Amino acid sequence: MESESAKAAGRARISRLPTEALTPAQVSAIRALLWAAFGDDEDEAMTEEDWQHALGGSHFLLELDGEVVAHASVVGRELDVDGRPLRTGYVEAVATAIAHQGRGFGSQLMAEVDAYIRERFELGALGTGRHSFYERLGWLTWQGPSWVRAPEGPRRTPDEDGYILVLPTPASPELDLATPISCDWRPGDVW
Repeated sequence: MESESAKAAGRARISRLPTEALTPAQVSAIRALLWAAFGDDEDEAMTEEDWQHALGGSHFLLELDGEVVAHASVVGRELDVDGRPLRTGYVEAVATAIAHQGRGFGSQLMAEVDAYIRERFELGALGTGRHSFYERLGWLTWQGPSWVRAPEGPRRTPDEDGYILVLPTPASPELDLATPISCDWRPGDVW
């Protein structure tokens, strides 16, 4: 007999849309999902800057019976690994609706995100404190020091050390996870 989670997974539909193709109803549903999933904890809560970072790339929506229950976006960024620039698919705004967590929807969605990154980028990257979820999907924790290429010059981001995960792709060079990594500057949380 098929479990309820398996039945639900069978009804799930994943779509990929550029930011400009999202309907106002989809934007509203995604924003509500993100703000609820990240909660009110000051260190974890979703912010308007976080939302802005999720725009301008591809959004992955997992819908169940027409309801958006999981979301992730991939935006293009340039990360430097030991001084070498890499075209990077940076993952932002990953969440599953609270009522649907633990049912495999996040993993199902991230499998699509990972395939997209592997096809189009030299590297995948994201910042998180939830390593086990991503590591079981093939993501690796960056061990080296992190930096941002700020307008005034390179600046260390030591609070991000150990929180950056990367996904090697067929186009990735050989990676030494202990070397320095840097991101391009952006307002708000640079990683």
